[in-house]
Amino acid sequence: MELDGVLFDFSGTLFRLELGDTALDGLMDDAGAPLELDDQVELMRKLTAPVGISEGLPEELHEAWHRRDLDEQVHRTVYVAALRAAGIERPGMAEQLYERMCSADNWVPYPDVVRALRAVRAAGLPIAVVSNIGWDITPVLAHYGVAELVDEIVMSFREGHVKPDPKLFTIACERLGVEPERALMVGDSEEADGGAAVLGTAVAIVDPLPTSQRPDSLLKALQAHGIG
Repeated sequence: MELDGVLFDFSGTLFRLELGDTALDGLMDDAGAPLELDDQVELMRKLTAPVGISEGLPEELHEAWHRRDLDEQVHRTVYVAALRAAGIERPGMAEQLYERMCSADNWVPYPDVVRALRAVRAAGLPIAVVSNIGWDITPVLAHYGVAELVDEIVMSFREGHVKPDPKLFTIACERLGVEPERALMVGDSEEADGGAAVLGTAVAIVDPLPTSQRPDSLLKALQAHGIG
């Protein structure tokens, strides 16, 4: 299929939340002991999973969890609650960790991100980032020099739609000026990103592995569709 544009997911596709060595500095658990980074790796994975309810979240917040990517305040509320449920109960600690989760310093680009975006550019195709997210990811893209390689950033909390709702993909394609059936969606979730397929959009799924373990999956996904 000849392509006129490419859509990319954000978390687990272009970038991954990977807390650095100093990300938990000054944070303590309920007993007053310093939080250990290694103990939080699985927690970070669960908190950034594209689907499903975060483990331990109070039942009264389950409905809000499903709406987290539609509203900034709801997003903050349910994530802070999830962090507390995971044992970060000391006053103010969950809130501080949430803010750090949204910091550009703790989002790491996959090794082939820039090369992949430049390959799409070299092919003369426009690019959109399409993300289920409850906060503005533009500073993350700008921090790593990626924003200048992207034409549109379509975020669920600003559009009022979340993947797999076809509307979010439709909005992205309209802003790029391409027909959905002539676009490629690259993401890490069959359930969320695969929703683009109902529009006739080609879909390529990459594994949201740690960045050190996935050197060239974006390039391979593009090459499989004739780009690069």
